[in-house]
Amino acid sequence: MNCIIVDDEPLARKTIELLINKDNRLELAGDFSNAVSAMQFLNGNPVDLIFLDIQMPKVTGLEFARMVPPDTLIIFTTAYSEYALDSYDIDAIDYLIKPIQFARFQKAVSKAVSYYHMLKNEEKEAIESIQEDHMFVKADRKYFKVEFNDILFIEGLKDYLILQCTNQKIITRMTLKNMLEELPSGQFLRVNKSYIVNTKHITSFDNNDIFIRTHEIAIGNSYRDSFF
Repeated sequence: MNCIIVDDEPLARKTIELLINKDNRLELAGDFSNAVSAMQFLNGNPVDLIFLDIQMPKVTGLEFARMVPPDTLIIFTTAYSEYALDSYDIDAIDYLIKPIQFARFQKAVSKAVSYYHMLKNEEKEAIESIQEDHMFVKADRKYFKVEFNDILFIEGLKDYLILQCTNQKIITRMTLKNMLEELPSGQFLRVNKSYIVNTKHITSFDNNDIFIRTHEIAIGNSYRDSFF
C-alpha cells in the first residue's frame, strides 16, 4: 500500500517515516506539513492510506479527513486520546497515540491492509440465518457459524464489520445498524458510532471507556445514557 504522512511537526513526520520504513507492506509516497499541500498531491496522485495528525493550523486533520476520497484510508495520529471518538465519526481505520510504539503501529497497519483488500473484493457478504443462540455469517466465500456468546465486540468500518470473537476474527460486508437489528437485544449494546459490545464479556468500565480483555473501547456521548 502506498501512503503519505500529514503532520505539522517535523519530528513527528520523521518518526512515522521510520516506522513506515520498517514495515514492508507500506511504501511512502510523500510527507506534508499541512492539509493544503497534501490535498494538492491527492488531486493528482492516488493514495491508499494517510497517517494524519489531528491538531494542525488552518485546516485540522478532522476537516481534511472529510475532504479526501472515500476509498482513501485514514489512520489518525494524535497526542490526545480524547480524539478517539472523533476518529470514529470519520470512519478512520484507527488512531495512534504519540509517542507511537512500533507494535501498536503494526496493529493499525494490519487493520488497514485487511480493509484495503476488502475494498478490492466487491463480493457481497451477509448473514445467512439467525437462530436463538447463533448465526451463520458469510465471509471468504463460505459461511461461519458464530455463537452469540463467543462474540466479544463488533467493529464497523464503512460498509464492513469485524466480528471479534473469543477464538477468531470474521470480516463481513454489512452495516453496523443492520447487524444490531439481528442480535439479541439486551446482550449487545452499541456504545459509539463504530462499536457494538457484548455485555457478557465486559471486564470493566469507567465514565469514558469499556474494557474487554485487552481491548479498550470509548463510550460515545450520544450512547452514554443507554449504556449506563
